[in-house]
Amino acid sequence: MDTIPFPGSSAFHNPQESLRGLDSHATARILAAAGDVTLVLDSAGTIRDIAIGSAERGHSPFDEWLGRRWVDTVAADSQAKIVEMLHDAGQAAAPRWRQVNHESAAGQVPVRYVALEASQEGRVIAVGRDMRAAAALQNRLLQAQQSMERDYIRLRQAESRYRLLFDISSEAVVIVDTATRRVTDANPAAQLLAGSQTGKATLGGQPFASLIKPDDRDAALAMMGAVAKAEQSDAVRLALAHDGRECFVSATLFRQDRGAHFLIRLLPVDRVPAVDTGDRRLLEVVERMPDAFVLADDRLVILAKNSAFLDLTHHPRREDVRGAPLADFLGRPGIDFNLLISQLREHGSVRNFTTVLRDRSGVEEAVEVSAVAVPAKGETSFGFSIRPVARRLAAEPEATRAMPRSIEQLTELVGRVSLKEIVRESTDLIERLCIEAALAFTANNRASAAEILGLSRQSLYSKLHRHGMGNLATEAP
Repeated sequence: MDTIPFPGSSAFHNPQESLRGLDSHATARILAAAGDVTLVLDSAGTIRDIAIGSAERGHSPFDEWLGRRWVDTVAADSQAKIVEMLHDAGQAAAPRWRQVNHESAAGQVPVRYVALEASQEGRVIAVGRDMRAAAALQNRLLQAQQSMERDYIRLRQAESRYRLLFDISSEAVVIVDTATRRVTDANPAAQLLAGSQTGKATLGGQPFASLIKPDDRDAALAMMGAVAKAEQSDAVRLALAHDGRECFVSATLFRQDRGAHFLIRLLPVDRVPAVDTGDRRLLEVVERMPDAFVLADDRLVILAKNSAFLDLTHHPRREDVRGAPLADFLGRPGIDFNLLISQLREHGSVRNFTTVLRDRSGVEEAVEVSAVAVPAKGETSFGFSIRPVARRLAAEPEATRAMPRSIEQLTELVGRVSLKEIVRESTDLIERLCIEAALAFTANNRASAAEILGLSRQSLYSKLHRHGMGNLATEAP
């Protein structure tokens, strides 16, 4: 059979010579290696032989097709393609790869075929490539694309919502680039505040300092510098360059598209709700008082504090403390802090509670705490007044307890009694002193004393009876 080169392809130049002597076994190996499955069909389209290209495909249904018509092995929507391939196999036109779907117990198996006439008797060889891996990859790509489209839709919807909120907000908001200090966006309220008659964009690209009165520009730049380093700063009072109107200006740092930006809020002073003069003075007094003051919510998270508390904890910025648990600074965790809070919740106030305060380095200092619980709208707030007592404690005379005298008495026993008896006497002395201290610390509350000593209430009662201390404390209610 003469070789007919397909249009657009390059055939062997001299197949009679170069392929001379090629036996049937070599031809079979070549055809089997050419595809994942190779079919030999007679002129009627019946499968006479099958070759599987790789061992890992042995679980496929290809072997079940032997002796069946090729067109009967595929799904109904692929039968027309089989008929066309068998018809075009003997034509001089270039063969086309066609993908069909075979029916199997595990579902459809996609295979891509090319059919070639192999003899004058009409025998056809169909070389197929299993497309299941490609189909799975294509399906994953489709799922990833659909997921990206859904995420994109959600992002656009969120952007639309926030843009609407940004535009209709009555509060003036300006977005400023941290590198250039220029305005990148501003809402209509900010445009109107800056002098725009219509509220349309007029600030884009302008330096933010140009919106501020020249005398206050240094303060505006200093505020932005502080925010860039500390990520938060208190509002400053600045005058606008447009009409000299004074505003409280605050800034927040945020990141977007690998760059940092300021979100700057401008609130005219005349729009700030009036505050009673007495309330304002009270806030100023709390801020300037020498004793530390802390306001905490029901979860004992710090809401506000004065400068004295920052001095005690050695924190330079208010933002380092805001939102932190109060237990990180006040009291011994699991011991007196829990006792302080339980008494505060039960009685509503606590006075002159002695405990410790830890600074940012973990160094403890003796303090005296007075606290109050204030219920409001279903949530309780707590106020703590904290006063260092280290100097006062150092100035007090040493306690005239029996401990030094008892130690002297114990040491005098050396040589008179055995060491075992001296140790037993010392243990009893230390146990008694610890129980006395716990009862004094808890205001004679035996249940709380047992808790801080790590004893059960029954064990504490037993020790009180053994040491003859039954009359030192009254039974807890």
